[in-house]
Amino acid sequence: MASVQHFITESKKKTQIDEFLQKKLEKAGYGGVSISKTPLGTHIVIYAMRPGMVIGRGGETIKELASTLEEKFKVSNPQISVSEIEIPELNAYVVASRVASALERGVHFRRAGFWALNQVMEAGALGAEIIISGKLRTERARFEKFRAGYMPKCGDSALKYMRKAEVHVQLKPGIFGIRVRIMPPDAVFPDKIQIAETLPSEEPTEPTEEATEEKSEEKKEESE
Repeated sequence: MASVQHFITESKKKTQIDEFLQKKLEKAGYGGVSISKTPLGTHIVIYAMRPGMVIGRGGETIKELASTLEEKFKVSNPQISVSEIEIPELNAYVVASRVASALERGVHFRRAGFWALNQVMEAGALGAEIIISGKLRTERARFEKFRAGYMPKCGDSALKYMRKAEVHVQLKPGIFGIRVRIMPPDAVFPDKIQIAETLPSEEPTEPTEEATEEKSEEKKEESE
């Protein structure tokens, strides 16, 4: 039970850090965090669209984040590095945040969902799914699902490659939830077989005089 409690505590801490960074770095285009423990401390990689805003002038912002994570969340010796998001449309956090901001501006949820889905698929994703839940039309909460492409829900490929994110936004009817799942173009599926093209056979070359002499000598030795 001690090991189970340890993993639950670590998962809760990671979720709290994720929510804190999401609010703190909203203007920087926050796109998720990766936390891994090393012998020297805790290595934290922050993905953002604008890394300069995360680092700050002379590294002030990133130093402030390190001290906050160490004091508030008890992270041992945090070592923070920032990675720029090359294709924002393939990042689940960025897509969910864009849908949330569109809903805040008063855009209809179906228009926002289809707009985000088209952007993700045009960026080269193999599949995408966007679920918007809340009081969409009536007082009773419901959800609307927007899906395109190939989206496996279970198996090794879904666990290894699928990118997930969930964002909540407060609107007049209540809290809306946006859940995004993206299957990136570099995902590998065991049921997708690639057939390699066969190379053209090389034309037989005529044997040289030296090769013929060597073969004749070998035959003489074998006969003897």
